[in-house]
Amino acid sequence: MAPAPRRELLHKDHFAFVFGSVKTQNYLDPVSKGPGSHTIRTLAWNPTGQLIATGSADRTLRIWNPDRPHVRYSTELRGHTAGIEKALFNPVRDAELASCSADGTVRFWDDDTLIPVSVQFPSSPTTHPDGVNALNLPSSTPGATTYTALDPHPQTVQTNATTFSWCMPTPERPEQHVFVTTGEGKVKIMSYPSFDIMHTLNAHTSACLSIALAPTGRYLAVGGSDALISLWDTTDWICRRTLSSENGGAIRGVSWSFDGRFIVGACDEIGCGGNGLEIFHAESGDSIYTIPTAGVNAGVSAVAWHPSRYWLAYSTTTDGPGSSSAGGLKIVGAAGGGL
Repeated sequence: MAPAPRRELLHKDHFAFVFGSVKTQNYLDPVSKGPGSHTIRTLAWNPTGQLIATGSADRTLRIWNPDRPHVRYSTELRGHTAGIEKALFNPVRDAELASCSADGTVRFWDDDTLIPVSVQFPSSPTTHPDGVNALNLPSSTPGATTYTALDPHPQTVQTNATTFSWCMPTPERPEQHVFVTTGEGKVKIMSYPSFDIMHTLNAHTSACLSIALAPTGRYLAVGGSDALISLWDTTDWICRRTLSSENGGAIRGVSWSFDGRFIVGACDEIGCGGNGLEIFHAESGDSIYTIPTAGVNAGVSAVAWHPSRYWLAYSTTTDGPGSSSAGGLKIVGAAGGGL
């Protein structure tokens, strides 16, 4: 698949006008196994932005074509026996996807077929997150399908989220960096795969829950249970600013636009989505636009910017007690094909 062409960069003063004029496309999966069970917990675009994966609490892992919103054009991947906690496409292979589940396994999928490898962790990452586990992914050799689990590195406090630097190892610098958020409000910067601690950021006054590196590499965004997103300059590891939504609530997911200019956070607590989904300009910290979200009691369970367009995918939680369906996948901008 050829990647979508990158658009002209959007100025923050024009953002509200542009986003206010585009439509939101809904992608409804009719399958539901009880109130809240089908809430989408994770969203992931493939490298070209021509596919998007959704993982739900009812163990449904589905691949969507953004141009064809009906569920019959999607592909359901079966194999997990519990809720999907995280899904992620291989950044250099369009059709390869990894998924992590509360059943204690990470599964790898390729061309809609399960690769015959399922890495079994000693316990579920969602119930026992007090360690750092990692996978040694296969080389780029055609046909390579061997995945090796690295040794776990137990931590003294709960680990909530991790992300890698995207710079490639070199002979002079053979290790990468991995960023780890903790339940005590810190972010550990570790070398990978040795997991030696290089630096520690005192990021928040309460638990750090989510983390994302800007595509430009300029900022590291950290979401906390204190309802703040902190932006850390990667050149000197100083916090340049914090972002706060009017809706409050713990920030369980953060996502950057492809140009690193705009950032959005996800809060799945009831009421967080009542006033809409706020988008911030990273450099100024200004709240520049709020996407209306249906349901005054809804929360936003997941967000993900498109890798090369100003399209924003998100999902809401149930609209309140007794509701039998979640908000499903929504993509702002996909309906018109612009941006």
